[in-house]
Amino acid sequence: MNRILVIDDDIDLCELLTDYLTTEGFAVEVTHDGEAGAARALDGDFELVVLDVMLPGISGFEVLRQLRTGSATPVLMLTARGDDVDRIVGLEMGADDYLPKPFNPRELVARIRAVLRRMDKPAADSQTLQVRNVILNRTTRTVTVDNQAADLTPSEFELLATLMQTPGRVFSRTDLLEELQGHDYEGVERTIDVHIRNLRAKIEPDPANPIYIQTVFGVGYRFSHEDQR
Repeated sequence: MNRILVIDDDIDLCELLTDYLTTEGFAVEVTHDGEAGAARALDGDFELVVLDVMLPGISGFEVLRQLRTGSATPVLMLTARGDDVDRIVGLEMGADDYLPKPFNPRELVARIRAVLRRMDKPAADSQTLQVRNVILNRTTRTVTVDNQAADLTPSEFELLATLMQTPGRVFSRTDLLEELQGHDYEGVERTIDVHIRNLRAKIEPDPANPIYIQTVFGVGYRFSHEDQR
């Protein structure tokens, strides 16, 4: 049974989510402030954290920062509806997905299952992908660049695996969203831009002049199989 930690100070919402997620087969634990949530997220063995941005004590962003320093646990952030700044900041800090309030609990479950599927996604043709100096191992879920480990979130890992699976192929943002979330997902294409920016910061020698993940203007992105250094 997948264990979910919900960090939100809205007690009524937490009770609703606990009942709904439990019915859907998840084990749910709840905390209502940032400091307690950060401590529990780091100490507990959770498959996913649902994290609100606005929390007493420390903010959801600070909880996410602390979590990303010592854990790759997937994080789904809850943001105020229409607040693009919170959404983009959360993704840039390593959140795997976001959901604006108010929301339908069924959509939250769908988002949670989509993120967890990324973690359990079976290998395609090979357990190990290598393109130039980048090696991605699906079994250990590790990535090395020039023999140096790159610490990726689950979404970043799956995005990189998709690009490396067919180096040279150009993927549109819609293609990449569907690879990450599924064909029924109604996401925002800018989400991919944020994940790409994060990936470049972690694997590129110079993120401002990428040699691995290249932009094809007006189309999308590709992983270059030609060494341009």
